[in-house]
Amino acid sequence: MKLDARLAAVAAFVPQGSRVADIGTDHGYLAAALVEEGRAPFVIASDLPAGPCEAARRTVREEGLTEKIEVRQGDGLTVLQPGEVDTVCIAGMGGVLMTEILAAAPEVWKSLTALVLQPMTGEEELRRYLYAHAWHVADEKLVIADDRLYTVIRAACGRRKLPDDVTLAIGPVLLTCRDEYLRQHIESQLFLARRAAAGMEKSERAKKSAKYQAVCQRIKELEEKLVW
Repeated sequence: MKLDARLAAVAAFVPQGSRVADIGTDHGYLAAALVEEGRAPFVIASDLPAGPCEAARRTVREEGLTEKIEVRQGDGLTVLQPGEVDTVCIAGMGGVLMTEILAAAPEVWKSLTALVLQPMTGEEELRRYLYAHAWHVADEKLVIADDRLYTVIRAACGRRKLPDDVTLAIGPVLLTCRDEYLRQHIESQLFLARRAAAGMEKSERAKKSAKYQAVCQRIKELEEKLVW
């Protein structure tokens, strides 16, 4: 099973030998690759709509993996029993939605040892939520697929000191390891912050708001992270 760079990065973050749940599996490509590469002996692949579940079942049949991949239709981690798997992958969703999925099944989440997350938005909120619930960012990587930059996070259980806001936005490991796409990553956040500030600067009332001051402070902090 050939994966694009985004899903290949997700697969690479799955600890060897894990029993995995792929939440929001879509066509089941990640689940199939994990088994075929020998990274996971067993995968539960789930999605909420019936269409993606049927597509995943078709992939599993075509790849001859019906004994090693089980497809379940349901909402988030609620398709799992505590202890069934030790690693959960969630890719292609917003970071805030990911926090809601984790919050909806606390007993399942408590039984895990690793999360592999690929948020499309809301990275800062996602990282903050992890740290607030005795998890932390163990590793992360930036990848480009279809001319878009994606962040892939491997989280592990264990309490760590909460990073500052701008570090949560950029990524603590990305900053420490100087990921090859780090500058592009920061510049994309700067672009959005500057655009927000420019919009507020059209109104004298908005310019006096705490929100405007916060955006200006974020711009300053992001610019400082670009200097190395």
